[in-house]
Amino acid sequence: MSDNFYTASLSRTQGRNTWAIIFRHPKRTDPTTGKEGLRVRQSLKTDNEQEAARLRDQMITLLASPNLWDLGAREQALATFDPRVVDIFFYKLEGGDADFLALRDGVINLPSSQSSDYRRALFLGTTGAGKTTLLRQIMGTDPAKERFPSTSTAKTTVHETEVVLDEGPYRAVVTFFPMEDVREHLKECVSAAVLAAYRNESDADQMRRLLTHVNQRFRFNYILGNGPIKDTSDFDDDSSGDTEVEVGDLLKRTNNVLSLALASIKEIAQRYGQSLRTELDAAGEKDQRVIDELFEEELDNRTRDDEAFQQVIDAIMDELEERFGFLPDGKLQKTKVGWPLTWSWETADRDAFIRSISRFASNYSPLFGTLLTPLVNGIRVSGAFFPAWTTDTPKLVFLDGEGLGHTPSSMATMSTTLSNRIDMVDAVILVDNATQPMLAAPVAAMKELVSSGNSAKLIFAFTHFDKVSGDNLPNPSSRAHHVLASAENVLAAIGEDLGPFAERALRARLTSSRVFLADLDQKLDIESKDGKRTASQLGKLLEMIDGIVERPKPIDSRPTYDRMNLVLAVERAAESFHNGWRPRLGLSVKQGMEKEHWTRVKALSRRFAMGKDEYDTLRPVADLKQQLQQRLYVLLQNPVSWGGPEPTDDDKQRIFDAIAEDLSRRLLELASRRVKSERLAEWRNAYDESGPRSTFRRAKLIAERVYDLAAPVPDVTPSPDRNAFLQDVATVTRESVESVGAILR
Repeated sequence: MSDNFYTASLSRTQGRNTWAIIFRHPKRTDPTTGKEGLRVRQSLKTDNEQEAARLRDQMITLLASPNLWDLGAREQALATFDPRVVDIFFYKLEGGDADFLALRDGVINLPSSQSSDYRRALFLGTTGAGKTTLLRQIMGTDPAKERFPSTSTAKTTVHETEVVLDEGPYRAVVTFFPMEDVREHLKECVSAAVLAAYRNESDADQMRRLLTHVNQRFRFNYILGNGPIKDTSDFDDDSSGDTEVEVGDLLKRTNNVLSLALASIKEIAQRYGQSLRTELDAAGEKDQRVIDELFEEELDNRTRDDEAFQQVIDAIMDELEERFGFLPDGKLQKTKVGWPLTWSWETADRDAFIRSISRFASNYSPLFGTLLTPLVNGIRVSGAFFPAWTTDTPKLVFLDGEGLGHTPSSMATMSTTLSNRIDMVDAVILVDNATQPMLAAPVAAMKELVSSGNSAKLIFAFTHFDKVSGDNLPNPSSRAHHVLASAENVLAAIGEDLGPFAERALRARLTSSRVFLADLDQKLDIESKDGKRTASQLGKLLEMIDGIVERPKPIDSRPTYDRMNLVLAVERAAESFHNGWRPRLGLSVKQGMEKEHWTRVKALSRRFAMGKDEYDTLRPVADLKQQLQQRLYVLLQNPVSWGGPEPTDDDKQRIFDAIAEDLSRRLLELASRRVKSERLAEWRNAYDESGPRSTFRRAKLIAERVYDLAAPVPDVTPSPDRNAFLQDVATVTRESVESVGAILR
């Protein structure tokens, strides 16, 4: 690579005074390609052109000094260059990713049952089941005036919410997504808008794709407003309710930036679209579906390296970053290059606290253009958030997060993040809509809990109980039996898949730890019969959480397991893993499973190349861990013998759970290492695929060079890969079995 490659230039978005610097970094690689020379753009935090030029010249000098590129030369560089230049150059060379849980811990401690009287409880449930509404009731926040935490029938909670019930002042700490993550999602939005422009979709649709990411986690319209383009409505009386509100100067400037961005997007689409279509026509491909897919992917590949494309992203990133300048009172901690890490605040004024925290958690449409909600990856609050329907002040910590989603049964897998959060809590409240049969996602949650040895944490909360009705359901008891009958059918199916002790454990929890909740979306009238009943059930829920304590130690009986049975369990797990992924990659056909769109497979390969372990509902690490965990849980229930006194079924359950809990942690590390860490180059190669049939080659590469090597199916014919995989699983299984004194022979 020539020295001329390493230069720097200045940039200033139209309408802005602050200068930024752009350069290719000689020591940072593009995580998706593995190639050095990552494009970097950072604000210089100055509006003085002469000063900006001086800093640019210093960066050019630094880029021409290889002896100063290593981290050990940072102090030497500081002696020569402005700290801003040094901070920008050495950013991301000084360490790994931020530990956001630790950052929140540094401001507000998350008390645990090991060191205090507090209990931690995690809410799980499908989107719209009412888990955040239930949290509101327990926190005592007003559903009309305070609106915290935010609720919606759509995907609302996309960040981690942690609530500590405490008698002290109101405190908050907010952590933010890294700048690189935000920029990556914004790139995907701009790519989608370019494709929409080529297809001649309406300006409103192009703007919608620009401002709302396809998986709905990053809704940039919350931050920037809905843009200057007004969409046509299907309804004559459609109104946002705030059409008379005057657009402020900030949104006027943002709308101007978005208008310019849309014009650039159209120009990019026209410039690349016409030439690419000509090339494809010349290639002689006859299948229109193939042509469309190839066109979309090649358009995406070519535009991402285009400077005009990058400038659109730069301009919108500037708008996003500027919003942090309007934060309410509090302490803002930033990275060395100025991107926010945390915001924290403390006050005794509840109303002021709720107003301030709403900037980070609200989805209230009149506030669009001022919110920071999509940039938040975690909020922790503490204070006098106590339920209005009781005088007790429970010592509880609540964890809430993204809904499990309405996923098909074949794709219902718990994320690795959720698995880790289950491990750190005392209780898991599974919130389910009582008016409908259990969906695949809560069933997956129950399977995860029982196969990871955590079934004793489970509490069932059936919401919308007021909507359960029928001529054959004359009273609350009959309605409850109706709901339970539906749940018991699910447990029977789980028992067939995971064994009798799985069904036994879940039935025990359904019998002893369940509540039926009505009218959670409004203030409870404890003078009414229904309100008093729900308040009683909520009180019962708090007692259940408080009553979950450390499980008794198993008795002296210990099981012995046969290694041959382990081989069979691993074989079935690996087969299930591949049978679940090959149809999704379009390499085979399986009833009930659809091929993933090529854009999602490509996004998955990009995420893995960047060090992540999932994209939306595509979770190969979690899938492999789940399959191994569930097959091994069946194995644990079938030892070849027992040593010591004859155990009761309760004794056996406790021993199985103790092994499964330890094994779950080890399997997560194993799956992450084999699918992600050891296959980084293969993921990058998959992402790099381009040209005719690239989507097929990418899928084939993922299947054969990642999945087949990460989890080879044991066979009568041994191979180094199969032997290594079996040995890895056998090792973690033996370590978990021996941790309770059992034997794997």
